[in-house]
Amino acid sequence: MAFSHRIAALAAVVAIPLGIAATSFALTDQPKSPEVPSRVELDSGSPTPTPTRPAPTPTPSDEVVSRPPVTDSSASDDDDDESDRDEDG
Repeated sequence: MAFSHRIAALAAVVAIPLGIAATSFALTDQPKSPEVPSRVELDSGSPTPTPTRPAPTPTPSDEVVSRPPVTDSSASDDDDDESDRDEDG
C-alpha cells in the first residue's frame, strides 16, 4: 500500500509541472513574422552638420584628489591609547 502512495506522489510531482507547462504553451500567442517593406528609400541629401558644443565642465566625479600621506600606523590607531594606560595604572 505504501508503494502505491509513493508512485502516486512521484506521478503528481512529474505530472503537475508538465500540465502547467503544456497549458502555458497552449495559451501563448505565436509571434508574428516580421514584415519586410517591399521598397526601401534612402535619404539622398547631404548630412547636416552637427552643432558644436563647448567643452563640458568637469563634474565632481572627474576631479582629481591627491592621496593621503603614508604613515607607519594604521588609520584606526589612536595615539592616546598609551597615555591613557599610563594615567590609569
